[in-house]
Order: sequence, then C-alpha cells, then structure tokens
Amino acid sequence: MPKVFEINGYKFFFYSNEGNPRERCHIHVRKSGNDAKFWLSPNIAIADSWGFSGKELNEIEKTVLENKDLIEEKWNEYFN
Repeated sequence: MPKVFEINGYKFFFYSNEGNPRERCHIHVRKSGNDAKFWLSPNIAIADSWGFSGKELNEIEKTVLENKDLIEEKWNEYFN
C-alpha cells in the first residue's frame, strides 16, 4: 500500500494490486476509519466514499486537484 502523502491526518495512497486489468489512475484516502476513492481522469471524481461528510469530501477533492501531478507521478513510478 504505497503512501503518496499525508496531510491534516488524511492518508493518500493506492494499493499495489489495483485489479486485473489494472484500474485507471486513482487515489484512496483514509482518516479515522473513513475511506474514499477518487478517479483522476478524465476528471477528478469520487468513485466511492464511506463515512466522510460532504464538507470533508469537498476538502479532499480540492487536495487531490492540488496534488494531481504528484499523484500521477507516483502512480506511474510504481506501476511502470
């Protein structure tokens, strides 16, 4: 489970086995037992969410947008 970064207690990561065939680039987020998954392309969008409030999801989405290049870079380094 490679961690990309952590901010304000939110852990941003991906799993090393992301399906077969591998799913397109995305990021998982976890904090205090709550989880979410965001697609990065074609647009940043919530794939799944458990436990986060709408306000938290908006904040997380903003963080994903601000760090999109880093997330994609880490994804490509790991899977390529």
